[in-house]
Amino acid sequence: MAERRYNDKEIAAIFRAAAETPPTPDREVPQDEGLTLTDLQAIGREVGIAPDAIAHAARGVDVRLGAARRTILGLPISVSRTVQLNRRLTDEEWERFVVQLREVFNARGRTRSDGTLRQWTNGNLQVLLEPTQTGHRLRFGTLHGGASASIGAGLVALGVAAVVTAVTAISGTLGEAMYGIGFLAATGATMIVSGALRLPSWARLRSRQMEALASELGSDHPKPVDQADPRLIP
Repeated sequence: MAERRYNDKEIAAIFRAAAETPPTPDREVPQDEGLTLTDLQAIGREVGIAPDAIAHAARGVDVRLGAARRTILGLPISVSRTVQLNRRLTDEEWERFVVQLREVFNARGRTRSDGTLRQWTNGNLQVLLEPTQTGHRLRFGTLHGGASASIGAGLVALGVAAVVTAVTAISGTLGEAMYGIGFLAATGATMIVSGALRLPSWARLRSRQMEALASELGSDHPKPVDQADPRLIP
């Protein structure tokens, strides 16, 4: 099983995360070669950085590289993470991970297995464990359904208000329809604002949770992960 290789930028990020003063390797790393985790841990030993700290920092780099978001009106409506674990999880590890998912997201969720594919889902929140040539790939994904529906309905209301405005202006009855148009536009704007206000804090929390869960998977010294605020669950 081939080891993951890290390029110059990733190496710098790993050592920054593992120690306040990152060591500089004695040689430059060719872009098409890179260094493996074993190489990085050997360099770390020479400057007094524990191998576990290097491994933890490397997992963090992999997690951040796999981050993605989908936006609506410039706001994050969905959050996802894809992490190459480069090893296979045992059945016991997956079961313990499901327990942690339930604790962190404050939800029982549902588990399902289809051959070597495994998943844990709770509404729009899903965690998939998929086999790869080098081990397992962990994929997190979630969509804020409530905010998405609220913003979508608000945009529809504003669109209808614009159409009614145009039609009544052409027919010469705009003055009579102004009250209804104003009410419809105000309702649409309120729905958009209501949905939008929920998104930033929800996206930040979900990002922290996914990053921490993925980084700590398989760690010998797991750290506490933020639990979900029930008010932020879609």
